[in-house]
Amino acid sequence: MSKDENSSLSRISKVLIEDMFQVSEGETVGITVDDGSRMDIVHALFHKIKDCGGLPLILHLPVARGDSEAGMPDWPAAPLTAALCVVDVWIEMNSVVLLYSRIWEKAMADNKKLRYLVLGHSTSKSIERILTGFDIKNLGRLLNGVMEMAARTKTVRITSANGTDVSYLTDSSHALDIDDGDYSKPIFGTAPGYVNIVPKVGSMNGRIIFDELQNTDIYEKGETLAFVMKDGKIDKVEGGIEADKFKKYLSSFDDPNMYKISHHMIGLNPKVRTLLGEIVEDERIWGGTDFGFGHTSPIDMPPLGQPAKSHFDGIIAATTIYFDGVKITDNGEVCHPSFIPFANALLGQVV
Repeated sequence: MSKDENSSLSRISKVLIEDMFQVSEGETVGITVDDGSRMDIVHALFHKIKDCGGLPLILHLPVARGDSEAGMPDWPAAPLTAALCVVDVWIEMNSVVLLYSRIWEKAMADNKKLRYLVLGHSTSKSIERILTGFDIKNLGRLLNGVMEMAARTKTVRITSANGTDVSYLTDSSHALDIDDGDYSKPIFGTAPGYVNIVPKVGSMNGRIIFDELQNTDIYEKGETLAFVMKDGKIDKVEGGIEADKFKKYLSSFDDPNMYKISHHMIGLNPKVRTLLGEIVEDERIWGGTDFGFGHTSPIDMPPLGQPAKSHFDGIIAATTIYFDGVKITDNGEVCHPSFIPFANALLGQVV
């Protein structure tokens, strides 16, 4: 391993374990992995946890046939669930994720002290970009400001130069949350740098044209793939060969809820400025939008959630976002006067 790689792993493990999770003496930290995991990162985290006085536990799983509930036949559910229900911290680094499976739901519901973070199949360089080089508190100020405005908003509209134009209604009973990198308290955590809104059921209408979509090669090929949204679900998938393949992917689940919108994430990580084909990183692209489909946890959509066999996400790199007709971002840049000072400070301090 090169000196640069060692330095990168050191920065990642320090920021994540010491600064973000603030792991303390005697805390148990479970790290789930599979054969597709980046084990150099896992081992760096393992040793940093020990250095902090914590008790690391690596749980090595088979590579499942699909994410979320689709992977249940391949995971040792009973012992894995038991372990995750008692650890203090769970970092999910398996390439095929447990997120939104019944194992995940049980751990999140029963383990009231759990601090959870999903990183998936991310490279060390990608994780370093999304976790380091900015002030957590300053990011929190920006994200909280946007979230507070979203809480007062009735209608959200997203447009893009690529032809996207889609709108939805909000629902005050649904989740509205951020991740700013503070995982020191019980949390359903993902990588920092976004505001997440769960739309009102049946309210999304319009057209989404993706720059990147899980389970397709449109990012690599530059092929166009579009969803026509009608009353909160995918009514049509339009495009070329990748669109045809994606229709088959969706129909393979034989699950109508896989066509339904799950969440809308507004990306605001100051270190993520271009799409790089790293889904966890790209979902947080500054001024971009991520749409999730399929399974939605009861945590996010009480009381029952939106059960589905899996979950997938798609990204638009530069968007214009309106809250009740007022622009928050303009072609990928923060433009609302209330947020410009925070945005400028974050972009000016990025290292």
